[in-house]
Amino acid sequence: MPAFIKDLKKNPFSLITGVNTLFNGLLNQPAFRELDFSNLKISLGGGMAVQDAVALKWQEVTGSPLLEAYGLSETSPAATINPTDGSHRMGTIGLPIPNTELKIFDDDKKEVPMGERGEIGIKGPQVMAGYWNRPEATAECMHGDFFLTGDIGIMDEDGFFKIVDRKKEMVCVSGFNVYPSEVEAVISSHPKVLEVGVRSEPDPKTTECVMAFVVKKDESLTEDDIRDFCREKLTNYKVPKIVVFRDELPKSNVGKILRRLLK
Repeated sequence: MPAFIKDLKKNPFSLITGVNTLFNGLLNQPAFRELDFSNLKISLGGGMAVQDAVALKWQEVTGSPLLEAYGLSETSPAATINPTDGSHRMGTIGLPIPNTELKIFDDDKKEVPMGERGEIGIKGPQVMAGYWNRPEATAECMHGDFFLTGDIGIMDEDGFFKIVDRKKEMVCVSGFNVYPSEVEAVISSHPKVLEVGVRSEPDPKTTECVMAFVVKKDESLTEDDIRDFCREKLTNYKVPKIVVFRDELPKSNVGKILRRLLK
């Protein structure tokens, strides 16, 4: 990270893209705050959810809003982006790009009313023709011309979309759905937390429970600190039953935290 910041100092940048992990890492380097951001026009986050705490701090430090966009490999790769004219909305993935249509479907593949949660479907010229030599997998994820993403989302009255979480990564606590990204967003706002990843863990009493993996920014942080902080902001069943501290979290080659590898 220090070497990267040295390069940024030598080469003033006008546009930067990355994942939440990168932006968070930069913000936690004192040398980053000393850079010249006068040329910075666009900061764009994708690959994973941009956490509100990171977006707010980025705006404070750089003077540039951290815009979120959304896409998948199957959509080559863009589907939505936040406007760059100042009408962006933090916490959303923005509006569909040209010639692209998004709808929200329930488990029966019926479109849900505006404001209700469901699976995001994408229709457009960038949607793949199918998975190579996997017709069954292709049929499973297509609904007519719409690619079913596996992401749970909501559309508001102005057409902005918000990702709630991955359908397969949802935690079911005594019949109640808990979305890991919601818990991660709360824990990441704790001043003593550097990074966090949340996943489900089998539980004999509640079927599943919430488990949080945390990288400390301050060594004085305890499990009880995390739970107490969550109780102030979350319903009780969403509070992590298990909190584990790690020196680092597993990430993809672009820095996305891989929940499936949290153990």
